[in-house]
Order: sequence, then structure tokens, then C-alpha cells
Amino acid sequence: MRIGLFATCLGDTLFPEAVKSTAVLLARLGHDVVFPPGQTCCGQMHVNTGYQREPVPLVRNFADQFGDASIDAVVMPSGSCAGSVRHQHEIVAERYGDAALRAGVAIVKAKTYELSEFLVDVLDVDDVGAYFPHRVTYHPTCHSLRMLHVGDKPLKLLRAVDSIDLVELPEADSCCGFGGTFAVKNAETSTAMLQDKMRNIATTKADVCTAGDSSCLMHIGGGLSRIRSGTRTLHLAQILSATRTSPYVPTEAVR
Repeated sequence: MRIGLFATCLGDTLFPEAVKSTAVLLARLGHDVVFPPGQTCCGQMHVNTGYQREPVPLVRNFADQFGDASIDAVVMPSGSCAGSVRHQHEIVAERYGDAALRAGVAIVKAKTYELSEFLVDVLDVDDVGAYFPHRVTYHPTCHSLRMLHVGDKPLKLLRAVDSIDLVELPEADSCCGFGGTFAVKNAETSTAMLQDKMRNIATTKADVCTAGDSSCLMHIGGGLSRIRSGTRTLHLAQILSATRTSPYVPTEAVR
């Protein structure tokens, strides 16, 4: 299968390892991973903040970059961006686009997936050959849980990882408090929600808290680092891409 990899803004600028790990994993499973060089932001942050007309050029560019018929599927390490492409792009195109944009959006929407749902639903695989000998807890992000309805697909993948110690996160489906610009506009509420999330993570005594969105991990990881919790955050793709021959090495160990 020829897969178009979408990096996302956060992946491109702050968390490139999550994007690289996604490419490594998909290639290891035998697929041809391509990276359309003209890709940009999907426009999610504009729509979420109430600016639906402004992202029209971004939506059009996404459809142009990934609409190529030679690309069988579009995969991204982000439930929120996948949700934007599958739901928000259609809204933007219907309200402010032309017929060509609406057609392009429909084509791309039909083949766009968040990483875990692509692995489980499309490739029909639970065990990707990963090895991760660490204590891990999983935070289901809001967009993946409520917009994409990925359910327990990430957990299915994690349970199949060799040597992992997977522990349940109390009140897992509670929001971490990020929500993009919500964390800026409603800082006190966001911080209170984050504190609840961190308390629940602390009860697991996990080495790693993982999720399918770098944005939520950035928010949670920032909080955990400030209180020196000892728990690091790591994208799901980085766990799934690690193997016995190419294991995950914490950043501190590299320096």
C-alpha cells in the first residue's frame, strides 16, 4: 500500500520523532510511505477558534497534496488532525469552497486515518512487532475518543507490545485540559483539569504516559516535568516503532 504521511504542525516543529516513528513503523510493516513536500497546516486551529473562512487555502492545499490517486491512504499521528480532515474540511468546503474543493475534500476524507485506526481497521493488525520494556499508561485524547471513536484500538496495539507493563489510567476519558487555544483563553480551568490528569497518572506509577496526539502530550508532559514526577510522555508511534533490535532510548541516555 502507498501511504501519504501527514506530519501535522506540532509534529513538524516540536515532535518530529513521532512523525519519523510513524514512517518507520509503516515501512517495517511493508508499505511504501511517501511525504508530499508541499503539505502545510490542516487548518484545524483556525476552525476550532471560530475562523472557518480563513483556512480555505489550507484545506485546498491538503486536498491537492494528498488527493493523488496513487496514494491509497493518508495517515497521521494525530487524532485531532485526522478529525479535522474528516469532519471540519467538509464543513469549510461546503460553506466557503467551490465545487472542485468539495470534490477534492471528499476524496481525501475517504482515505484519511489516525495511526491506530489505520493499523487495526485497515491493516487488520494488533501486534506490530514492538518491544517496550517499561511501565506505561495510556491517555485517550478527546478528538480520537469523541470525534473519531477509535475506542480501544490504541490499547489493543499496546497490549500486544512485547515486555510492556500496561497499567490502566483512572478516569482515562477525562480531558487533560489542553484543547488548543482553550488552554490560553481559559488558563485557570485548563490548569485545574491538568492537575486532575496528573494526579491520576501519578497513581499508576508509570514510567511513560502515552497518547495519540502530540498536543495533549505537550500539555501533560509540561505539567509532569514541572512537578518532576518522574513520568515522561511519549507518542504511541514511538512505542510501536521500538523493537528489540532498535529499542527506544530515553533522551537523557543519549546525551
